[in-house]
Amino acid sequence: VQLQASGGGLVQPGGSLRLSCAASGFTLEYYYAIGWFRQAPGKEREWVSCISSSGASTYYADSVKGRFTISRDNAKNTVYLQMNSLKPEDTAVYYCAADYSAECSRTDFIYDYWGQGTLVTVSS
Repeated sequence: VQLQASGGGLVQPGGSLRLSCAASGFTLEYYYAIGWFRQAPGKEREWVSCISSSGASTYYADSVKGRFTISRDNAKNTVYLQMNSLKPEDTAVYYCAADYSAECSRTDFIYDYWGQGTLVTVSS
């Protein structure tokens, strides 16, 4: 059972990145809500976004609302986080996590499985 987060990198302010969270060893569809969290240097981990197991419900932190979009491709057993209009304050290690639940949570200890994290650096 594994979650693999990828897609991070260095991008200029105003740029875009798409993060991927691929699951192996278990099926996300119908069973797992997925959350994205991030941790900036010297700061606590914070919730960014989540999507319900069906994909019908999505939620965003106020700081990313209107700029980030979470989605899932059940055929690929993968969840994505499209990040547009990136700002320097979005710089962080981004983690995806899976919760065996229909609805998603903003609370990190609820989640059952975690990816290893992918670094996003927004800088000119």
